[in-house]
Amino acid sequence: EIEVSALRVGDAVVVRPGERLPADGTIRDGASRIDEALITGESLPVAKAVGDRVVGGAINGDGRLVVEVAAVGAEATLARIIRLVEDAQAAKAPIQRLVDRVSAVFVPVVLGLGLLTFLGWWLIAGASVETALIDAVAVLVIACPCALGLATPTAIMAGTGVAARHGILIKDAQALEVAHALDTVAFDKTGTLTEGRPTVTDLEPAPGVARADLLRRAAALQAGSEHPLA
Repeated sequence: EIEVSALRVGDAVVVRPGERLPADGTIRDGASRIDEALITGESLPVAKAVGDRVVGGAINGDGRLVVEVAAVGAEATLARIIRLVEDAQAAKAPIQRLVDRVSAVFVPVVLGLGLLTFLGWWLIAGASVETALIDAVAVLVIACPCALGLATPTAIMAGTGVAARHGILIKDAQALEVAHALDTVAFDKTGTLTEGRPTVTDLEPAPGVARADLLRRAAALQAGSEHPLA
């Protein structure tokens, strides 16, 4: 066994049945069914043989594989997905760019009002420096556009983060902004709307066969099987 962090491109690793593939690579020996639900959402295992590409994080099914490592670290598929989420969180939606432009004008105006308030109370009204300063700070606190500049990026970061935790990758902040107007969504991937965990829904014993006895026999037969549905 070897630590994933020690793998390098070109290394050959043995992946036994039921183990998780440590890195992206190409199968050099063996054949198996690979569970790629973590990456693709496909609920059924995909048959893989010599020469096929496999993705780190997928689960090997029922065959022993020798995989040549093709990508590690930041170049791995999972790392690219994480980077995609981070880029989406850092991206600026059109509404955020508008808010930034408004803030760029609003901030100097607010600072100017604060200065005028200070000078007005101190020089014109004859108030003490302390009173004038308190009033100027009050104007700054009330009119400060901090919330205006922080609300939008905070909402985008929170939205993309929550979506990622639920398996939804938002590549563009603009997509999140216009999502409220959606009225139709098309799904083209198996497992997107399902859990990807097959379950027994019906059991019809043959005449004369007890239901409980049939279940015990079926459980005994699948106990030693490495098939993903066992």
